[in-house]
Amino acid sequence: MGKIWVDLTHPFSAEIPRWPYFDKPVIDSKHSMAKGGVLTQYIGCTMHTGTHCDAPRHVMEREFDGKRARYTHEMAIDAYTGDAVCLDLSFVGRWELITDEHLDKACRNMGIDPESGYLKDKVLCLCTGMHLKFDDSKEYYHYSCGTGREAGLWFVKQGVKCVAMDMQALDHPLHTAMGNNGMTRMNLLGASGRPITEEYIEEFGKESYARFDKELFIEVYGQEKYDELYGDLEAIGCWGTWEPCHKTMLGHGIVGVENLGGDLEKVKGKEFEFFCFPLRWYMGDGSMARCVARIDEDKINDVPDRTYLYCGTGAQDRDNYGFINK
Repeated sequence: MGKIWVDLTHPFSAEIPRWPYFDKPVIDSKHSMAKGGVLTQYIGCTMHTGTHCDAPRHVMEREFDGKRARYTHEMAIDAYTGDAVCLDLSFVGRWELITDEHLDKACRNMGIDPESGYLKDKVLCLCTGMHLKFDDSKEYYHYSCGTGREAGLWFVKQGVKCVAMDMQALDHPLHTAMGNNGMTRMNLLGASGRPITEEYIEEFGKESYARFDKELFIEVYGQEKYDELYGDLEAIGCWGTWEPCHKTMLGHGIVGVENLGGDLEKVKGKEFEFFCFPLRWYMGDGSMARCVARIDEDKINDVPDRTYLYCGTGAQDRDNYGFINK
């Protein structure tokens, strides 16, 4: 049996789910078949929409080597492409912070010794199951599991070249502006009508939430512990608890892909070739991209092809909330 291609990209349209403060894509026709005999379309949207790549300049002014953070055009042509391993993290709980312990466990479940150096220079894909919930919903954005500082340090230790995640961002929602981090912080209201920061404290406790909040972390654990965990981020001018996985990865030259999707279930727990190429965009901070896997046909997981209905927005299919598997 030969190799086959597997699409790992969410479909793009004007109705695609998008991060809470991003603009809706505008798709217009400059020419139509009826009037001009050709179809020419215009697209205007934020590049961090749907399945997309992040470049270092997206989140930081300089990297850990002290140099100015790189733009998209400065990354190697194969920065997001290479031999890949897809870790099955479906055991991670709802809204849980993914740590080095989760990643070690996922490796061992695949028969990979996390201390062996096996992942060096590979693309690491994370399949948590969140890609199946891709939607304009609080469940996908507010309550996703996600990574943080510990996971970022683990990626650096492993020496991977790229990390592609099936979640809303390279960080847990509460490490982003959806919570109490960043100059654009929103502290969004959750399903209860209260801020998601309060909901998290109620569910997991103040000590657990403190990892997402600089002032509270210092209050609970002390300045010394904060400096131990986040100090090198602060040393290069970064707010430690604001997207620390992004900055830890990208600041060490490990690029990232967010909102991995498509038929990711077919390659969960497998090894394959991963292909992803952003636009050759001068001074870009990231780029929408097409992500695909190339894998031996006899190694693919026997799961149905994924069929999207309106990009998972729920507009067409109420029973299955936007998509069905056939």
